Amino acid sequence: MVSNSNLALTRKKSSEHPLLQYEHGGCNISELGTPVKFLLPGSNFRIGATLLITTLKVISSVYDTFTWFGYYGFQKKRRQERLKLRNEIKAEIVSSTDGTSKTWRANREIRDIHVELEKGNINTMHKVFTLAIRKFGSKQCLGTRDLLTEENHFENGKLLKKCELGQYRWKTYTEVEHLATHFALGLTTLNLKPKESLCIFAETRAEWFVAAVGAFKNNYTIATLYSTLGEDAIVHGLNQTEATVVLTSSELLPKFRSILQQTSHVRHVIYMEHQLHQETVDASLYPGTISIYPFSEIIQRGRKVIDIKLEAPEPDDVAIIMYTSGSTAVPKGVLLSHKNVAAAMFGVTDGFGPVFPDDIYVGYLPLAHVMELAAEAVCFLQGVRIGYSSPLTLTNSSLKIKPGCTGDAVELRPTLMVGVPFALDRIHKMIKSQVDEGSAMKRAIFYFAYDYKLKWNYKGYDTPLVDRTIMKKTKMALGGRVRVLVSGGAPLAVNTHEFVQNCFCISISQGYGLTETCASATCTIQGDTTLGSIGPPLRCTDIRLVNWDDGNYTVNDVPLPRGELVVGGDVVALGYFKTHETTTHDFFLEDGKRWFRTGDIAAAEPDGSFRIIDRKKDLVKLQRGEYLSMGKIESIFKTFHYIENICVYGDPSKDVCVALVTPIQKQLELLSASLGNGDKLTLAEMCLDAEVESAFLELVQSFASTTKLHRFEIPAALKLCPEPWTPDNDMVTSTFKLKRRNVQKVFQADIDRMYAGLKTNE
Repeated sequence: MVSNSNLALTRKKSSEHPLLQYEHGGCNISELGTPVKFLLPGSNFRIGATLLITTLKVISSVYDTFTWFGYYGFQKKRRQERLKLRNEIKAEIVSSTDGTSKTWRANREIRDIHVELEKGNINTMHKVFTLAIRKFGSKQCLGTRDLLTEENHFENGKLLKKCELGQYRWKTYTEVEHLATHFALGLTTLNLKPKESLCIFAETRAEWFVAAVGAFKNNYTIATLYSTLGEDAIVHGLNQTEATVVLTSSELLPKFRSILQQTSHVRHVIYMEHQLHQETVDASLYPGTISIYPFSEIIQRGRKVIDIKLEAPEPDDVAIIMYTSGSTAVPKGVLLSHKNVAAAMFGVTDGFGPVFPDDIYVGYLPLAHVMELAAEAVCFLQGVRIGYSSPLTLTNSSLKIKPGCTGDAVELRPTLMVGVPFALDRIHKMIKSQVDEGSAMKRAIFYFAYDYKLKWNYKGYDTPLVDRTIMKKTKMALGGRVRVLVSGGAPLAVNTHEFVQNCFCISISQGYGLTETCASATCTIQGDTTLGSIGPPLRCTDIRLVNWDDGNYTVNDVPLPRGELVVGGDVVALGYFKTHETTTHDFFLEDGKRWFRTGDIAAAEPDGSFRIIDRKKDLVKLQRGEYLSMGKIESIFKTFHYIENICVYGDPSKDVCVALVTPIQKQLELLSASLGNGDKLTLAEMCLDAEVESAFLELVQSFASTTKLHRFEIPAALKLCPEPWTPDNDMVTSTFKLKRRNVQKVFQADIDRMYAGLKTNE
């Protein structure tokens, strides 16, 4: 590792806290896994920090001694509940077939909301929304923040829009009902018939959700497309669904100038208006067969319709054709029936746990993603207010927030939210970066407090004094009130899970589901602080493990059964739209129940919970017969504070892997400066510099030595990529899943170069 003994102080591994050293998910996590860097010269600072830590240890020991009995009595019941939750059996085996498969079913408690859904025969999304509107009519429902100003700024040669935002403005359930009804009636004036498709290609916002509520009132099928998809994928979706009506936003409307030249079925485009700018649409820029309307005009049209009765859907009608993000190929349209999505309400309510009248949910992920849509539908169902945001305005440091202005989370102060691992990895790195930029004393205090909190949390105790002092600032990054955070969309790295969980003083639940299962399969129970687990089955699913002989995974493996994870239940989709061959391969019917083969490899814990340990499509068999799990390796390296994103590549004809890395610019600048470059090099020049690349590889390999990665799993060479991987350049999906094929195609020459340079070392 490139370092300077006068610039770095590495924390000793704790011998006092054995719970700080453990194994989860195939990697060893020892404390934070990285050194605390005191970037101030001179030994006096290191001596001062050491003395401070020693003093804090003495003070904490005295404090623990005098407060032990008080805390023990005050937290006894809560501690017992936590320990019971960790150890209780959460699911049991309900069937086993000839040593080739085993099926688990949860024993979760039935809550009032489940009874209400069952007694009311709530089996369509129209019934779900109608039930909520009847219960919560005058309560605030959907909130949108006022956009006060929007200015152009240049940062690092790029044009960015910076926003100044005001308060949230709320619509009640009754107001949403009126808008949705008028929108549905307005669509009838465009000659849209029940069971025909309304395609939504737009960012997450209140009007998106209103349109969905309205569409289900007249049995329209919603076809969802991610707003970040490339033109070819959009054209594919529009042509495959034969949609005649498209809902988009004013910001995305210009994209349709070329798209509409290739989509013969589209006749009407509706756009959701910008808060500040009154759009003037130049009809001459679009095909003459296309009519374009603002969202408000469709509402006005609907208010004038008085002679049409809306047609409610049946359970087996298709509610959504939800296109996947296209992480592995052309986006597939997943056919989700009303019964599928309504059944998912049972599961997602399990994921969130009990809700309260003052709860607020922040909606910022794409509504075109089934996880976000299901989460917002459950919040709507239970009377939880939904305040809208975006990844670019969520926090004070988000890209579109004007300096000195507050992000949406600080203004909204949500209590419930859903996150994806990429966002949580960024929060992890942001907090560590802020801490490491502070003085040596502040860093010493933070990491001491973190270790102190970690020790007591693993024993089942809260640390209110640490939470209210040291962790107060980190909690405020998301408004200070978050009590439920569910992570989904991809595996969450164990040390990110632990770090963010402890910094925000909550238990992060990790869920598992796919578009094909309406985001519902498993989820950890609220309050369970177990790391790396995706929890037991939800009430709406059965989970089966099936032997995968090619990967040497079987349900008879010791100590834990392993195999391909297969999901069964009412949440399993009808199949893929107009893709019969793939449907028959991935879906099957058994004893009247639909099942879906996920392609993910899981291990079953003794308590009935599961862990994702591999993925079929991410496995490569190397020259010497070892299986390289690229996704597992990437999830470990994404937590390294020098790496923004990484794509691992393994050539089956070689015995080592290589990596493509987008570095964190600030850390790369520090590394470059330590090599004597000062601030002479640009980001692109640093990424091309052989000395910088070599030093970066040393750091990566040194970090790998703190994990349990095997030799063949540690990159033997790497390429630094200066351009970030974003949905806009088609390197990642809207939820920031890696588009492996796209990355490989763009950097194939660099991959070949790296392997060519290693030939002499094989």
